[in-house]
Amino acid sequence: MKTFSIVSVDSEVLRTLSMKPGVYLFRDLQGGVLYVGKAKKLGSRVRSYFRSPEGLSPKNQNMIRLVDSVDSIIVGSEAEALILEANLIKEYQPRFNILLRDDKKYPYIKVSVKEPFPRVYVTRRIVNDGSRYFGPYTSVNQMRQALEVVNRLHTVRSCRYSLPKDSPDRPCLDYHIQRCKAPCVGLQTESEYRGMIDDILHILEGDTEEIRSQIETRMMEASDGLDFELAAKMRDVIAGLDVIAREQRVHRTQGGNIDIVGLARDNKLAAGVVLKVRSGLLLSRITQRFGEIQNEKNQDLLSSLVSRHYLGGGDERMADLPRTILLPNSFSDQDLLGKILTEAAGYRVRIRIPQRGEKLRLSELAEVNARQVLEDRVIALAYADNRAENALFSLQDELSLKVVPRLMVCFDVSHMQGKETVASAVVFQNGEPSRADYRHMRIKGDWGNDDFQSMQEAVYRYFRRRLDEGTPLPDLVVIDGGKPQLSAAQNAFAHLDLSGIAVIALAKKEEEVFAPGKKTPLRLDRRNRALHILQRIRDEAHRFAVRYNRKLRTKRTLRSQLGDIPGIGPRRQTVLLRRFGSLKGVKSATKEEIARVPGFSKALASRVLTYLGN
Repeated sequence: MKTFSIVSVDSEVLRTLSMKPGVYLFRDLQGGVLYVGKAKKLGSRVRSYFRSPEGLSPKNQNMIRLVDSVDSIIVGSEAEALILEANLIKEYQPRFNILLRDDKKYPYIKVSVKEPFPRVYVTRRIVNDGSRYFGPYTSVNQMRQALEVVNRLHTVRSCRYSLPKDSPDRPCLDYHIQRCKAPCVGLQTESEYRGMIDDILHILEGDTEEIRSQIETRMMEASDGLDFELAAKMRDVIAGLDVIAREQRVHRTQGGNIDIVGLARDNKLAAGVVLKVRSGLLLSRITQRFGEIQNEKNQDLLSSLVSRHYLGGGDERMADLPRTILLPNSFSDQDLLGKILTEAAGYRVRIRIPQRGEKLRLSELAEVNARQVLEDRVIALAYADNRAENALFSLQDELSLKVVPRLMVCFDVSHMQGKETVASAVVFQNGEPSRADYRHMRIKGDWGNDDFQSMQEAVYRYFRRRLDEGTPLPDLVVIDGGKPQLSAAQNAFAHLDLSGIAVIALAKKEEEVFAPGKKTPLRLDRRNRALHILQRIRDEAHRFAVRYNRKLRTKRTLRSQLGDIPGIGPRRQTVLLRRFGSLKGVKSATKEEIARVPGFSKALASRVLTYLGN
């Protein structure tokens, strides 16, 4: 392989470019790569850009105006050029190429059957760990509906404890809201739990007829008994079972080792999918979103999608090549790509455009999938997906928590130069404020400006009361502050001999997350929904603490002004404020109105108004 030096773009350089196969890179003044292209004859292809720029598309005209130099790489064949182009585009992501942004694979439902108490959860990665995988689900909504069926009928644990050796001291909130029977603390036996998992496996395998019949019977009984709420619930379960059965039928009627490519376009947006079928089962779907497409032809989009999927996907893709690749349309490098893949696989890889039968149906399925991806993309651009459930799962992953933090409490301390020191405890349940559970408290200790002692007292008192009352403890404790405040909370737990409580601190300035035993703080991406939910509960705790502090300061100010009036003691101050609402209300009242307040006379009312300057 021979590489030319970076040269100035002038007529002489263009004239001397090699006529052999290769790859060319257009660079700007700073040396950045603007565009990567391949050519059977390098010189002819590159010179065509500069020979008559006015005949180029607006996009290419704009690109040529920015080109300062050309870097060319000579290769041995057109096939090598195709492979090199795909890898260089992936490496440099040039602004004038058709860019592809990798999307996630379709989700699966995973059942960790090798564990004594298996978990059922969503994953996008298949690992050879003995677990059972169901999917992939071509619609996230359908997958969620399948999980909802499982959750309605069975109580599967959502925690990540390695049971039974790694277990908590007490059940989490899921037990108290009847989402789990707490096998973690021995309230459900392994055999009972296993029986439940066997039922779930039958459902996810699509064997839903028997349980569907049972649910239909329950629905009719509930309807006859006028329990329409239960009947509606059973109706939703039946609909979910039908979805599961339909999904499994789709993925079990496909045969052979095939990749099916689909493409969808909507003006400047486009999306492509590659469905991977092995031994008759759809194992994965890789989606690609195109960026910055203007007047690109669909043939060029398809060429970019397929070439870079296989040739720019690394050894992993080349090690698991199918026998057949189905395309919606043909493109110029189709035969060349087939030769490259055949050589890499050691067997013939056929690239076909199906015309009839089962393969045409599969191709149409891939197109439907591509349209779904494109539709999801359009919706995602218009509406930010801030569902609390996803944020909680994201938070569990980011903080490596054992359980989903469905019940969270956040503490904050507020004071004004050491006066009226208060603390707030704000509770979020399932990602939403549970205002009925908010608590605030006046700090009893004479700590002054010592926020750390105040935080320790607040955390201690809050958990002491919950332990005494036997109420569920939170899955996650959030402290407004940094390392010192985190240490204060840990000291409170130590005094209570309380272990196993997940606790972090969130510092405002850099939004750093401090965790026990971690030397460096965690910095989450500002767009991460896990950070958003932490910020939200932190800000709510701060607001609640400041409001209580301001309320106490206002009362102190009012009482100090009313307390200066002879004959107005604490009791009469309270009666006045309760009757008129505020100091301003007292000032605006007439002498007769004040005199009608129990405990006041006209003379006392006159004295009040005189002292208040009215």
